Amino acid sequence: MHHDLFEEISEIKAGENKVVTINRDKNSFKTLLSATAFQTDGLIYKLIAFQNVNEALDENESQAWKKLLSVMTHEIMNSVAPISSLADTLKNRIKQASEENNDQTNSMEDIELGINTIKRRSEGLLKFAETYRNLNKVVQPNLKSVPIMDLFENLHHLMEPTLEQKSIELDVVMKDPGLVVEADLNLLEQVMINLLVNAIDAVKEKEHPRIVLSAEKSKGSKTEIRVADNGYGMSAEVMENIFVPFFSTKKTGSGIGLSLCKQIMMLHKGNIQVQSREGEGSVFTLQFP
Repeated sequence: MHHDLFEEISEIKAGENKVVTINRDKNSFKTLLSATAFQTDGLIYKLIAFQNVNEALDENESQAWKKLLSVMTHEIMNSVAPISSLADTLKNRIKQASEENNDQTNSMEDIELGINTIKRRSEGLLKFAETYRNLNKVVQPNLKSVPIMDLFENLHHLMEPTLEQKSIELDVVMKDPGLVVEADLNLLEQVMINLLVNAIDAVKEKEHPRIVLSAEKSKGSKTEIRVADNGYGMSAEVMENIFVPFFSTKKTGSGIGLSLCKQIMMLHKGNIQVQSREGEGSVFTLQFP
C-alpha cells in the first residue's frame, strides 16, 4: 500500500470523510475516504469505504471556471457595448465635422468629451479585470469622494447613444447637486452600468420608456442612489432571488450582474435594495454608510 495513503487511512476517524489523491502508475486520481466503526466479538473495527470522485471534482472545477468566465464576459460586454456605441457616434461626428465648416467648435468639444469618456471607462474596465485576477486576495475598494452629479453626467455621456437609439428618456433628479459619496469610482460605475443595462432592457417594450437617476441623504444620514424605471417590473418571488448568484429570468442571462452589484456594495459596507411592481416598474437603491 502507498505510504501516504496508509497514513491517511490510519489518521481518519469514524464518521469523517476526506478526499485524498492516490498516485498509481504515473497517474493520479482523487478518492473519497469515508470511515465508520463497528464492534464484533468485543473488538472495535474501522471500516474504510473508497469512492472515486475524480470525474465529479473535475466536473465541478469545469463548472466553476465556466461561471467565472460568465462573470467576466458579462461585465466586459456591459462596458464594451456602450463604449462601442459611443465610438461609432464619434466616428459619425468626425465625418460630419469634416464635411461641414460651420459649428466645428461644438463638434470638436463633443468629440473630445466622448474620447475622454471612452478612455476613463476603458481604464475602469481594466481595473475591474484586475480585481478578478487574484481571487485568493480580499478586494479592498479605493475609496474617494465621488460627486454624484459628475457620476450621473459621465454615465449619461457613456449611455447616450444607446438611449437615443432605443428612444429611452433618461432624467436626473438631484435635490442637492453637491452631494458626494465615499466610494471606489470604478466599482461604483460598474454597479451603475449593470443597473442601467437592466433598466434599458426592462423598458424596451414600453410606449414611453423612462429611466430616472436620483440621489439624496436619507433620514438615517445614509447616502442613497436610485435607478428607477417604468418597465415591466418583477414579482415578489423574483425579488426574493434577484441577488442570488446565477439566478436569472432572462433566457440568455448569466444571473451574476446583480449578485456582483451586491458584492461590490458589501465591499463598501453598504447595501442594495429593490422595490418593484409588476407592470409598473422597479427602483434599485444603493445605500452608502
